[in-house]
Amino acid sequence: MRGTSRERSMEKAAKSGRRGKVRHLALQPDAMGVATRWAAVRLREAGVVLEPLLRSAGLSASQINRKGIRIGVASQIKFLELAAKALNDPLLGFRLTRDADFRLAGLLYYVAASSETLGDALDRAERYSSIVNAGVVLKCFEARNLTIALRYAGVARHSDRQQMECLATAIIRFCRDSTERRLNPIAVHFVHRRLPQSSEIEKFFGCRIEFAANTDRIIFDKKAKQLRLVAADPHLNELLLHYCEQALAYRRAREGPLQIAVENAIAPLLPHGKAQLGAVAQTLGVSSRTLARRLAAEGLSFGEILSQLRSDLATHYLSDPNLPISEIAWLLGYKSVSAFSHAYKRSTEMNPSKMRDKLLASH
Repeated sequence: MRGTSRERSMEKAAKSGRRGKVRHLALQPDAMGVATRWAAVRLREAGVVLEPLLRSAGLSASQINRKGIRIGVASQIKFLELAAKALNDPLLGFRLTRDADFRLAGLLYYVAASSETLGDALDRAERYSSIVNAGVVLKCFEARNLTIALRYAGVARHSDRQQMECLATAIIRFCRDSTERRLNPIAVHFVHRRLPQSSEIEKFFGCRIEFAANTDRIIFDKKAKQLRLVAADPHLNELLLHYCEQALAYRRAREGPLQIAVENAIAPLLPHGKAQLGAVAQTLGVSSRTLARRLAAEGLSFGEILSQLRSDLATHYLSDPNLPISEIAWLLGYKSVSAFSHAYKRSTEMNPSKMRDKLLASH
């Protein structure tokens, strides 16, 4: 016997919700999960129970144990941050890649390593990076120097440190290993802030790192593009390019939701007090009116996004006991600690000091 009309409506709504969730998940950028699996090995070696961390990141042990399974980039970012805390290693992303075997990156590594010159290899990485991680867009351009720019698509940048340091270390190590030269960048820029331990990364990179920068980038002398690779193999490279083009047809990187794009544009502008609609619109290549109209069409407003992002970042920063509340206020673009405290309490119904005590007590 068929159910009542109310039951049929509820069943239909449930099915629609499940389909919507599937569509939402399908739109999320995914990755091979190499860094996640490296981190899982470190955690197991340290005797840390994986399952609670995996659950918190939206992952499962079966995903990690099966190397052919791709995972969501947002989940990878969260897992790496959780792993860094569990291991008490704020440089985990850097250290994982410093010691890694790059052959585990598969097709992208081999097509880059078999290229004739470093410039050719970077061109391959720019075109095919989404095969390894569809949430990262890599762009190489040459002016006075050779710049490798990294930006996130479809995932938030402001909550990440480990994956970005992992990526930058991988690029620098590849440039050195593939040319058998101690290539040091001229400079490296990270959007996230400096830690006391960050000097270890600077020592390995052999250059200064600018933290709290507007963009993530690695800058080399432009002559580096001409360096020949020790494993260059034109015939193998031609064959691999064919496979890469096939893979790319299925792994086209797509821009993420508008809200995430706006958040990623706001985050580096906050400490400079420039997180305004006009500046964000300019970063995204549209007019202020166009951006406001697009946000309104999605039921959003710039002010709401800015307020929520500040609140989320504040809670993230407050979990670090070494970061003074006065510095957090500056990082979030507030003119005074009192202004920050008032805004945070209005958003969370708890002042920053009490929230910090609560966060630290939970670790």
